[in-house]
Amino acid sequence: MLQRYDERNAEIRYWVNGVLRHRDEPGLSPFDSVVQGGDAVWEGLRLYDGKIFALDAHLARLRRSAKALAFADIPSDSDITRAVRETLTANDMRDGVHIRLTLSRGVKLTSGMDPRLNTAGCTLVVLAEHKPPVYDTGGLTLITASVRRPGADVLDPKIHHANLLNSILAKIEANVAGADDALMLDPRGFVAETNATHLFAVTGGELITPRTVACPEGITRDTVLHIAPNAGIPVTVRDVSLVEMYNADEVFCTGTMGELAAVTTIDGRTIGTGQSGPVTGKLAALYQEHAKTHAKPL
Repeated sequence: MLQRYDERNAEIRYWVNGVLRHRDEPGLSPFDSVVQGGDAVWEGLRLYDGKIFALDAHLARLRRSAKALAFADIPSDSDITRAVRETLTANDMRDGVHIRLTLSRGVKLTSGMDPRLNTAGCTLVVLAEHKPPVYDTGGLTLITASVRRPGADVLDPKIHHANLLNSILAKIEANVAGADDALMLDPRGFVAETNATHLFAVTGGELITPRTVACPEGITRDTVLHIAPNAGIPVTVRDVSLVEMYNADEVFCTGTMGELAAVTTIDGRTIGTGQSGPVTGKLAALYQEHAKTHAKPL
């Protein structure tokens, strides 16, 4: 699955520490920590009719991640919100927009790994693009990657960090195999997530989803965990084996960029009927309604 380029993004402006720049204008120092070592955290937000869904939850996760990495001078929620608002205003954006926040440790005095070289505070980047949900609603094809998701003993997944090489390596395997995305296992061999999204399986009308032992605690995932029981769909969070995914009635993935999308093939096995199923469709509609209803004005 290759995202399509939207021509409306040709002239967008992005925000770096108080300065709005054209997308073709460089705005990051080569001494910035995100350039030096991927030393940054990030969040994805979605805009619904001028409002952002789960903004507080995203900013809280960003702050937790930055604190875990011992960032100094983390900008306040109000400062970040103001930067998002200015970026959207500069681009005349109101709906069908995905926003990526990146917060790095900041600019270093000289090239090197040591955080003591960072004396200027964090760098905040706000990138907003015209981008409806990116996945094909007809169903995604996954392959299981050889690359594993690391557990907390290697790199705690509760840190929503911007070093995405683990995911990129898995995505390369999916591309080579002609699949849309890669399913990734945890170090014990249980399902973790895909290279970009969380996974749910539907079995006998009930949902199961993996524990977050080797993947972030997703905000879209948490929303599904909230709305499904209210819709009469039981949910169990536990270790899930790959074979369970093969034999599920339905499988779908969740994420801010793609919302809910059906998975119809995993490793050549057809999932259920090979089409998006009724539970997936019901929850996708409920999620969109919930997100639009509960989105927060800036």
